[in-house]
Amino acid sequence: MRPGFRPRHARRPAPGVVRGVYVPRTADAGAFAMTTYGIPLLVMATTGSAALTGLAFALEWIPRLAAFAFAGAMVDRYGTTRVFRHASVARALVALAAALALPAQPPGPGATLTVMVLAAGTGVLTEFSYIAAETAGATASREAGEHAYRVQTVLLGIDQIATLAGPALAGLLLQWTSAPGMLATIACFSLVGALLAPRQPKHQPITEPAPMLQGLRTGWTTLRSLPALGWLVTGLTVSNLAIGLLQAAAPVIVVKELGHSSASVGLVWSVAAAASLIAVAFCRFAIDRYGLWPVGAFSATIAAGACLGVAAAQTYTTYLILIALLMAGESGMTVVLRTLRSALIPPDVFGATLGLTILLLLLPFPLAGVLVALTPVGALSGVITVCALLQALGLALTFSRLRTLPHLRPAGSRCPEPQPSH
Repeated sequence: MRPGFRPRHARRPAPGVVRGVYVPRTADAGAFAMTTYGIPLLVMATTGSAALTGLAFALEWIPRLAAFAFAGAMVDRYGTTRVFRHASVARALVALAAALALPAQPPGPGATLTVMVLAAGTGVLTEFSYIAAETAGATASREAGEHAYRVQTVLLGIDQIATLAGPALAGLLLQWTSAPGMLATIACFSLVGALLAPRQPKHQPITEPAPMLQGLRTGWTTLRSLPALGWLVTGLTVSNLAIGLLQAAAPVIVVKELGHSSASVGLVWSVAAAASLIAVAFCRFAIDRYGLWPVGAFSATIAAGACLGVAAAQTYTTYLILIALLMAGESGMTVVLRTLRSALIPPDVFGATLGLTILLLLLPFPLAGVLVALTPVGALSGVITVCALLQALGLALTFSRLRTLPHLRPAGSRCPEPQPSH
């Protein structure tokens, strides 16, 4: 052997959790946040229509839902690295194509069609990269054992930092550099994520790719066998109708009703992300001391109360504060969900079950976009009130039921023990 020569495995050590999970997740979260919050702003700026803004929000989420089961099956077969890298590169190409096409088009049907296709295309590709990144995070959580929630709070903190910066950056870029600047930045984040994708060994291949329906059946069977996870997913699905409605309606409410700029819409979600970061830091220590159920129930109370107040908000400042409280409560519930999900779902079916749970959680989002598209601007507060009442009722029933289940009991072990594989 030549002096200084090392075998391939010695030259390429397995990446640690920071390089292998946190860093690529940060780049992808930046693209995710700018896409999710920036595309509706772009539609509002391009078309000036509240109805089309709501429709674009729906078009952004409907393809995402269709992609989840397939994305989960692909991650189970090919591993996180391959799926993450391909999805990130494809999203960058779509964003760059739109950045080149929009300036050449006058306002009208052509520009409208371009932003609608952009919403659908980036929505699908974003969910492929998200499923891959989430699966890598779940693997790190399982390796952390009883401290799985600490990994999940870091991951959620990364997401919230991206949400802190992403919407504000998207609004500012859209205001000062127009669509090409914002879309080029999304492409840059996507390409950085692709370059930083960790060299993780792919999952053991199966004989044939799992069909989408088979992945859904596998996920459904697993979810039914885990009642604690099933109840939590049910409650958060109901809650997400109200959250999705507020996300879809934010450009309309802030710009049309409150008379502020698109940058002010981004500021709302950035302040909300800052409040969520504080909530995540609180949850990290509160779960360690009090357990999952008390933290989840307290977070649900904060979220429901804030959402009920949003419908009556008359000023931009009040609206901003209430949205921040709502998202802080939602973040606390998300820490509980992610901890429970990573601990209970068997590793061999994690991708399929993760795809199904996220599919269920996001089903309300396209419905929220349709509601905004069909509701006159003056009637939005009434629709928000109805959805807030449904959210409060759903969360109350969910956490009442979860109190009797062992995996979220107030006392005892700090986090749920993993179940054996089925």
